[in-house]
Amino acid sequence: MSYTVDANVLLYASDEASPLHARAREFVARMAGGPEIAYLFWPTIVAYLRISTHLAVFARPLSAAEALDNIDQLLARPYVQSPGEGDRFWTRFREVAQDAAPTGNLVADAHIVALMLESDVRTIWTHDRDFRRFSGIEVRDPFD
Repeated sequence: MSYTVDANVLLYASDEASPLHARAREFVARMAGGPEIAYLFWPTIVAYLRISTHLAVFARPLSAAEALDNIDQLLARPYVQSPGEGDRFWTRFREVAQDAAPTGNLVADAHIVALMLESDVRTIWTHDRDFRRFSGIEVRDPFD
C-alpha cells in the first residue's frame, strides 16, 4: 500500500510552535521508516520549502539550508519516492479539473491529486479538508 502526504503535515513537523508538532514529527518518522512507499510529490516539496522558510508564516522560520536538509533526509530513505509528472499527467489533470473544477488555491491541490492518480496512489494524509472535494482518492487526517 502506498500513500502521499501533504505539505501541511511536514510543516507541522517542522514548526515547534504548533500544537500538532509532536504528533506530526511522529507521523513523519513512521512515514520515513516504511514499509509502505510514501510519495512526496514535487509540488508538496516546493510548498514545504516555500512556507517553512517564510517569516510571515513561521514564528521561527527555517533557514533555506535547514529546510533543504529536512527534504534531503526524507528523500534519502528507501521508502520515500518523489516521482514527477509523466506522460499521463495532463490527461489526469484534465480529468480532475473536469470533476472538481478547481480554481485559485485548489489548482495546486488538483495538481497533487493528478500526480496521485498518475502514480496509482489513492491515499493522501493531510489536515487540509479541501482535498475531500476530489473524487477517486481517500483523504486521511493524521491528527484525527
